[in-house]
Amino acid sequence: MKQRRQNKLLEIVREQNVETQEALMELLHDHGFKVTQATVSRDIKELRLVKVPDGQGGYKYSLPAAVTMGDLLRRARRTFRDYVRGVDFSGPFIMIKTYPGGAHAVAAIIDELDWPEMVGSIAGDDSILVLSRDPERKENRPQGPAGKLYARIQELVEG
Repeated sequence: MKQRRQNKLLEIVREQNVETQEALMELLHDHGFKVTQATVSRDIKELRLVKVPDGQGGYKYSLPAAVTMGDLLRRARRTFRDYVRGVDFSGPFIMIKTYPGGAHAVAAIIDELDWPEMVGSIAGDDSILVLSRDPERKENRPQGPAGKLYARIQELVEG
């Protein structure tokens, strides 16, 4: 639901000049999303929407300009300081514990960093499981039963 709502919010911002959170909230309501102003505010923050001049003397929400790796790392450090309580690992798995409600923000910035050693992350409310690649593997495919299952799933993906 959140992903669909945020995708719709991005679509609205791309296609329309929207000046206020209240206007965004009304447009989301028009598309069947029952949201509060607080939800819209959180979505704006998570999507990093910015206000830019609309060319007619006002302002509108817009997608952020290109982000540099330095910007991402600064944002990641700030996000970790604000939300992360601890980090542990077991084999190729890294567990990040956050304060309640902080896991999605932390997982989003980790995913955005797009480190090649990382397969992906799974976020709950207060914890994130990060899956890492095995650097010792010559071939980037699982072995044994996982390899067989991977091949079957890949076959479905490729059609």
